[in-house]
Amino acid sequence: MLAVVEEGVFERIAGVIKGLDGIPKEISEKITADTNIVRDLRLDSIAVMDFIMAVETKFNTIIPIDAMTDIQTVGDLARMLGGKSVQAAH
Repeated sequence: MLAVVEEGVFERIAGVIKGLDGIPKEISEKITADTNIVRDLRLDSIAVMDFIMAVETKFNTIIPIDAMTDIQTVGDLARMLGGKSVQAAH
């Protein structure tokens, strides 16, 4: 379960996902904290990088490459962004 702060972050991430090309509506409408970014959203490695860049832009932040290995689900990403374990973009 996500904390209240992370729920707001989750909603913003879900909005990014809904804006991605190639995500079928039936998938984008069922996003939960447990949604696996690669498997459930059916993103290849290039699409994952595009997604991460879109999230970085939305949140005006930079997600370190080494932190990405800990991100498997949308909830993982929301917790990371909500916990401020990323750096602000300059």
